[in-house]
Amino acid sequence: MPVVDITLIEGRTPEKKLALIRKVTEAVVEAIDAPRDSVRVILREVPGEHFAAGGNPKKMPPGLE
Repeated sequence: MPVVDITLIEGRTPEKKLALIRKVTEAVVEAIDAPRDSVRVILREVPGEHFAAGGNPKKMPPGLE
């Protein structure tokens, strides 16, 4: 059973998240011939304050700007 774990910054619409789940599922099915019903997708949303690149949070915590 393939499990795809995706972490992203919170704030996307339910429609965008559903589209991501469906497209990732399709990519797994096509890439490894996995049965569609066996593909699991986990979306983990984190606040921008908890996601950083190059030492800089995507969103600065209040009072630290």
